[in-house]
Parts: sequence; structure tokens; C-alpha cells
Amino acid sequence: MMNAVKSRIQFAMSWIRRQPPKVKAFLAVVSAMAVLVFLRVIVHDNEYLFLASEAVHATGISVLIYKLTKERTCAGLSLKTQELTALYLGVRLYCSFVMEFDLHTLLDSAAFFTTLWVIYMIRLKLRATYMEDKDNFVIYYVVVPCIVVSFLIHPSTHHHIINRLFWALCVYLEAVSVLPQLRVMQNTKIVEPFTAHYVFALGIARFLNCAHWILEVLDTRGGLLTALGYGTYGLWPFMVILSEIIQTFILADFCYYYVQSLMGGQLVLRLPSGVV
Repeated sequence: MMNAVKSRIQFAMSWIRRQPPKVKAFLAVVSAMAVLVFLRVIVHDNEYLFLASEAVHATGISVLIYKLTKERTCAGLSLKTQELTALYLGVRLYCSFVMEFDLHTLLDSAAFFTTLWVIYMIRLKLRATYMEDKDNFVIYYVVVPCIVVSFLIHPSTHHHIINRLFWALCVYLEAVSVLPQLRVMQNTKIVEPFTAHYVFALGIARFLNCAHWILEVLDTRGGLLTALGYGTYGLWPFMVILSEIIQTFILADFCYYYVQSLMGGQLVLRLPSGVV
């Protein structure tokens, strides 16, 4: 029975792979909408989706910890993605402490300090295995635009302007933080299992986070948009949602090939030309 199901899934994914980009994009949108409807039916409190996102992210970090401590290698990992992650988590922690301390503050704290440990391992302990020549994404290309956009579009809540600017900055940085990791995989074309598991976990976490915001907006009938503060020209709430969607679609292609590789029983993920 399981073999028959697996065979059908492989056939479906093979058919999807042969379709032109526009058809793939359409199928991706339809699939995402179907999953959102499913989540809307089974999840009665959207906060659980946010917590699930944090849990999946923590699982991905746990995979990194195993890779770095047991395998004693950081090959295939992007130091720059980890640095961007530490940057946006640090900014978000500041915002949490001065604006709204809650459970997410504790979860972000754990993620932040774990990410700092990963950076320490890559920079110092496992430097010999770091693929610096492959990790060639220029992070200034994303950090500077994020800073500029945060000045232009940020929330208009009652908080101090500095806090509102930082809030916007962490949202924008999170949306693009995975780009250096995708560049490393694009350069190598071969992704070993633990790195693939980590990036896939990021993709699932981003989708759950995106689903949380979209469903929350629908459930509150737009009330959440008001709570976020409309910001410049009323664009801030839409930028938050857009950032979540961008994060999800950045990783969507990789997640597709990850599932395809998993169903095919391959331990090492080989990415076709043009992916990520």
C-alpha cells in the first residue's frame, strides 16, 4: 500500500517537473491556498501556527547542532545567512524587550544564542571546512536596501520612532536572510542531508508563519492591519504580509526538490541548473 502511494506521488512530481514555469507557479499558488484552507479548518487558534513555526525552526537549528558537533564539518553552510539571522533576531529581541515581552521573546532568545553558537563554530572551531569561496553573496546588497525601506515604510503605532524603525528592519531582514544559503547551494549544486534538512525546516517554518499572518488577517476581518499600524501611505501591514510571502516563495522551489529527493530515497540532494 505504501509503495503504491509513494509511486503515485513520484509520478505526480515527475509530471509537475515537466511543466512550464507558469504552470508550476499556478500549481504552487493553488496548493498553498488549499493548505491554507486545510489549516483554517483544523487550527482554531492561529497562535498555534506561530508556535509551530518556532518549533520547526528550532528543529532545523537542532539539525545544525548535530551536524556541527557530530559530523565536525560546516561544509555547505552559509556563514552569512547565520549572521543575517543573528542580526534580525537580535533586532527583534530588542523590540520584544522594549515593546511587548511574551513567550515569543523567550523562543527568539533561544534561537538567537544558538545562532551565535553556530557562527562561533563556523568562524573558529570548524573554519577549515567552511566553503568560503562558495559563500560569496554580498550581504550589503540586502542589508542596505532593508535599512532604506525601513526608514520609508514602518509602523505608525504609539511606540518610539527608533523602536518602530527596528521593528520594520527585522521584518525585512528576515525575509531575505536565507539568500546567502541559497547562493551556496546554487554554487555547489549538491546539498548534503543535514544542510538540506535545515533549509527545508526553514521553508516549512516560513510557510507556517506566513499562514499565521494571512489567517489572522482573515479572522479579524482586517482588524490586525489596524493593530499593526498603517505606517507610510498605509503600506506597512501589506509589507509585513508581502515579506512573509516572499520568504515562503524564496524557499518553495528548494522544498519541492527536497521532497522529490526524499521520495526517491536519495540521501544527497542534487539540484538541477537554475534552481534557487
